[in-house]
Amino acid sequence: MIKAPEKQIPGVYHRRVGDIGVTAISDGFLDGNLDVLRNIDKEEARQILADNFRPARRTAVNCFLIYTAGKLALIETGCGRYMANTGGQLLTNLAAAGVDPKSIESVLLTHMHPDHSAGLTDMATGQRNFPNAELVMHENEPRHWFDDAAMAKGDDREKKLFFQAGREQTEPYRDRWRLFQKGDVLPGVTAMPFHGHTPGHTGYLISSGNESLLIWGDIVHVPEVQTARPEVCMAFDSDKAQAEATRRRVFDMVTTDRLMVTGMHLHFPGFAHVVRAGAGYRLIPMAWEQSL
Repeated sequence: MIKAPEKQIPGVYHRRVGDIGVTAISDGFLDGNLDVLRNIDKEEARQILADNFRPARRTAVNCFLIYTAGKLALIETGCGRYMANTGGQLLTNLAAAGVDPKSIESVLLTHMHPDHSAGLTDMATGQRNFPNAELVMHENEPRHWFDDAAMAKGDDREKKLFFQAGREQTEPYRDRWRLFQKGDVLPGVTAMPFHGHTPGHTGYLISSGNESLLIWGDIVHVPEVQTARPEVCMAFDSDKAQAEATRRRVFDMVTTDRLMVTGMHLHFPGFAHVVRAGAGYRLIPMAWEQSL
């Protein structure tokens, strides 16, 4: 008797942007409720999800390998073991992609929330998961998350998951930090400040020849809802007004420029275009690439 498959194939997907290779690596997913949404009634948000055949808020967690100028970089490190056991799949999927973590020379963060930076080290041992990598991030991120006065203003969950986790994960790399404000951070990779979600939240524009891809970080967490209703923010946005303004600015930019995008919380593998739809926007997922 032939048995049906009992588990999914590894979460690995390759694309090219000119001469630069980009590989989406799934770290898994996180399930959550709609209580964290702001500026929208929960029933309206639930209806938007239902209209898009999404029965609940399931958040993809994506990371991206960047092959550029003979070097290998990783954007984001996923959840590690700080959050639900449905996350923390980065190292397993890197192995499936044939990538040794020791070969990664730079780790770039969009920001220091735990679903982005908590895979930097082994939670049990404190050892670096990427022993040969520098850690590249906006200067505002450690400035904020290592600020004891800012930490004191948070609730217990924020103190543990945002401040403490970020400190524990980035501290082992402190002698390898490379902080920036904006501009080129690697060949073909330009940092674009998208502040609001956090004080140093940053996107990365990948450009080679006449092709480009914007890895926009956490411009959206619930794609169907926040594209249709850009005013919808998250409870954990550091500055909700700025986060909304940034989201609208990015949406306007990528629709005007017809720019391919991806992000940490777009449904894996996450490559898409954005188009205007009434007063809001809509994501159009890119077709699967059969060759590279």
